[in-house]
Amino acid sequence: MSVLSGKKVLLGVTAGIAAYKAAILVRGFIKAGAEVRVIMTPEAKDFVTPLTLSTLSKNEVYSTFVSDDNENAVWNNHVELGLWADFFVIAPATANTLSKMTSGASDNLLLATYLSAKCPVYFAPAMDLDMYKHPSTHHSFEALTSYGNIMIPATSGELASGLEGQGRMAEPEDIVRFIEDDILSKLPLKGKKLLITAGPTYEAIDPVRFIGNHSSGKMGFEIAEASARQGAEVFLITGPTHLQTKSKLITTIRVTSAGEMFDAVTNKFDQVDIAIAAAAVADYRPSRVADQKIKKKESALVINLEPTQDILAYMGSVKKNQFLVGFALETENEVDNAKGKLQRKNLNLIVLNSLNDTGAGFKTETNKVTFIKQDGTVLPQNLKTKTEVAEDLLNLILKEIHV
Repeated sequence: MSVLSGKKVLLGVTAGIAAYKAAILVRGFIKAGAEVRVIMTPEAKDFVTPLTLSTLSKNEVYSTFVSDDNENAVWNNHVELGLWADFFVIAPATANTLSKMTSGASDNLLLATYLSAKCPVYFAPAMDLDMYKHPSTHHSFEALTSYGNIMIPATSGELASGLEGQGRMAEPEDIVRFIEDDILSKLPLKGKKLLITAGPTYEAIDPVRFIGNHSSGKMGFEIAEASARQGAEVFLITGPTHLQTKSKLITTIRVTSAGEMFDAVTNKFDQVDIAIAAAAVADYRPSRVADQKIKKKESALVINLEPTQDILAYMGSVKKNQFLVGFALETENEVDNAKGKLQRKNLNLIVLNSLNDTGAGFKTETNKVTFIKQDGTVLPQNLKTKTEVAEDLLNLILKEIHV
């Protein structure tokens, strides 16, 4: 999943021959999962039609301050458009538009929206060689970047005039990739590696039956996706679940038993900066696994159980600089039991779940947790979606590690 997934991209198209590439660029943003709206300068419509961009973006295309809707005039609010966007991308950006952006001129809807935008602004210059090399154009580049705008450099190649040289707008797929890389480079967990455990474990009784629990793995998967959205490289070690990951930053390692999860964790733990143990690992497993299916009998079946490896305690005992987070699912004396686990297992933070809270626990879309810090600070949270809980957890971790 691209970091642009779910983002709102406002594409500004100006009057250059490269405007025909705007259609491909809209498709690229849509493919990355973004919602796209388009603003054109009036002259840009000579190069690509609003109908094409409207059809591809599935949104109205704006080019003037007032649109005629039959006999009714509709005001296109440039302030609202600027506030709507998570990112404003002006491609192609002609010398004329760049000069006006530099000086603050506002004689069309695109420029007025640029001056109102509160989001990051990217611009992809496109013009002929001599225009690109002109000192006034380089003044525009320098001024706009000094304002905080981000330039997507033009490439070299054959230009519309027949000349060869710099001034060709970056290809649409390269523009999308440039923006993705730029966003990733600024995310707080960029360069960090996380290990996350999720889901249940199944401890075999015989080839057919097992001891397990009701964990769906959703909480751990949400934490993994939230971590990836913050730029982290994630190792997600999960027990049996139907859930799938979306982000390309997540490496999913699927296991079945507590022993397999322990081996996977020990293989990755020394490589990571943060570990979050959200899995519901079985505390016991059958001491002997039958080779064949156990047949039903009239007499009671007795299964001897032995403890499984304590994965969280292991990580706490060997951690060096890792920030270690555990989960505690309790039914009584919740806070005291969670604090005890926090200390015994040498954790930096523990997330307390109580089965006494409606909407919390296994197989729900929501969770109600309490964060308990290493110094004993208790931070109760309201009932939220598991996506929101994951975001809250990541934000607290970022504060604790001072990122």
